[in-house]
Amino acid sequence: MSYVTKPIPNEKPPVDFVERPWGAFKQYAFNRDCTVSLMTVRPGQRLSLQAHTGRAELWIVLDDGARVQVGDTVSDRRAGDEVWIPANARHRLSCAGERPVRVLEVAFGNWQQADITRYADDFKRPESGE
Repeated sequence: MSYVTKPIPNEKPPVDFVERPWGAFKQYAFNRDCTVSLMTVRPGQRLSLQAHTGRAELWIVLDDGARVQVGDTVSDRRAGDEVWIPANARHRLSCAGERPVRVLEVAFGNWQQADITRYADDFKRPESGE
């Protein structure tokens, strides 16, 4: 089954930096079709190693202590880091610190729980779907 029903960018969409007299803000999905989720991972926990055919994701790390895997590359990330995850790329988020980590996910394409393919999962969930 194909989960590709909406356009999926191949590269991270441009992020607009807008200055105002009081400061500034970044716009991550200006008038774009996307789904935004706030993920929280508890210390010592991690998401499944997974991929999606129907969406690409931009992760914006909100707290220090995030460990991110994209493909075979694992890196420790800090608050403010941005991570682009193309469609079909294997990826995983872990909490490597002593406090929960939060990541704001901006997903481009068609966000469906059934679109998950799991390659490894600590909770013995099915290979695909919820």
